[in-house]
Amino acid sequence: MVIYTVGTFDLLHVGHLALLEYCKTLGDTLAVGVGSDSVVNSYKPNLPIIPLEERMEMLRALKCVDVVHPYYELEYVSGCKEVKPDIFVIGEDWGNNTHNLDVEAYLCREGKKLIQVSYNPRTSSSKIKQNVIDQSHRGKYLAQETLLHE
Repeated sequence: MVIYTVGTFDLLHVGHLALLEYCKTLGDTLAVGVGSDSVVNSYKPNLPIIPLEERMEMLRALKCVDVVHPYYELEYVSGCKEVKPDIFVIGEDWGNNTHNLDVEAYLCREGKKLIQVSYNPRTSSSKIKQNVIDQSHRGKYLAQETLLHE
């Protein structure tokens, strides 16, 4: 059985790992689609921190991941046609955008399953980025404070 999921996978963290390991329990082969920088920038305010090729390399290194491929347009039907998944796993923020509805209709026509999962509340790439920003600012303030007291 082939399982397929898609995402950005920027700043790979335990939430990503939990999702991917769960996906692997659903079948024999786990295929992961990774959004290109331009795709991610079309629906998020910032580009990923980690370049696409490096994000793909990190995913390939995980023992639970069997296939990794990029996608360069915000649509998932072509990836499903390529991978031929039995189950397509989506996140809780899936929504009703055209590209989501298109793949849902395709999977239904093909008799395939769509499973929606909740994200790991422990962390996210956005939380990690915000922590880095906060620590960076705190370091600047500490440096300024030190200079003022000298």
